[in-house]
Amino acid sequence: QVQLVESGGGLVQAGGSLRLSCAASGRTFSSDTVGWFRQAPGKEREFVSGISWVGGRTDYADSVKGRSAISRDNAKNTVYLQMNMVSRGYTAVYYCAATRAFGVQTMATEYDIWGQGTQVTVSS
Repeated sequence: QVQLVESGGGLVQAGGSLRLSCAASGRTFSSDTVGWFRQAPGKEREFVSGISWVGGRTDYADSVKGRSAISRDNAKNTVYLQMNMVSRGYTAVYYCAATRAFGVQTMATEYDIWGQGTQVTVSS
């Protein structure tokens, strides 16, 4: 059974940093494009960042570009999302997802495996 487990969420002050992790079991991540999405209360799920399995290409939403870095450790079957200088708008549940589709996908419908999410709350 394939599982994705996110960790690293929590309470952080505005301007601070945190690193989210997405660990996979039951599936080798090295052949997946992995994306991070977030969903704030009352809002739709939105793309945050993604990393492809071919060439390690990355993509970021404009709202986090320049302040975030996605990376992967295939040996640990884990993908990380480092977020710096976070703001109140980062408050949301963060999900990681995986797909065998080629290239970084920004649409949630392109992903077939999802984690349970981890809450990130940014305080002022």
